[in-house]
Amino acid sequence: MTEPHVKMVGPVVRGVNADLADALITAIEADNPGAEVVVEDRGGYIRISVPQRCRVTRASLEEALGHSFQLSQLEPALSAFSGRLKLTDDEAIWYLERQD
Repeated sequence: MTEPHVKMVGPVVRGVNADLADALITAIEADNPGAEVVVEDRGGYIRISVPQRCRVTRASLEEALGHSFQLSQLEPALSAFSGRLKLTDDEAIWYLERQD
């Protein structure tokens, strides 16, 4: 019997800002404990994926960057994302609306 396909969600970041991409990976790993974080570096972009739900907080991203950062500044760095995105001042969450 084969395992059902796990649906992944998360941001696709333009590869031009390596510091932001690295900080985003670090923050996502911190904000999703126990979840598998898959990073695919395609040169021009970096896809960061987590099964079902991916969360990143402003606090963890600021800690990883070493300076203050408004999550609204993240949007121009995204070339795409998978799932739906809920963005507030304090966190970004990529999620699946449906489970199938």
